[in-house]
Amino acid sequence: MPADIIHLLADLPSCGTDEDVSVLLTVPGLRVERIVSTGQASPPGFHYDQPHAEWVVVLAGSADLRFADEAESRRLAAGDAVLIAPHRRHRVDWTDSPTVWLAIHFGPELRV
Repeated sequence: MPADIIHLLADLPSCGTDEDVSVLLTVPGLRVERIVSTGQASPPGFHYDQPHAEWVVVLAGSADLRFADEAESRRLAAGDAVLIAPHRRHRVDWTDSPTVWLAIHFGPELRV
């Protein structure tokens, strides 16, 4: 495969204690990541609160994403995507092993 082609579902890491985050592209105002979860979840009581927007899509596996302002988690399966607005507090309640995410962080508030 040519060096400039990235296969997002290849070379998945095996189980580990932390998610595997690979930054694929960074330019001013934009960061693209591949995240591989192998059963990880956010720590109890923890919520992400980012100053920038994030669009995530599950490429493989599944996960439960919970917003602080919603009573129930949202089950995301392969092909599902969601836009997370700036400062919308959220957490990952559960992930399948493996779950592969494509995360696109963007906006003028993003520091790269």
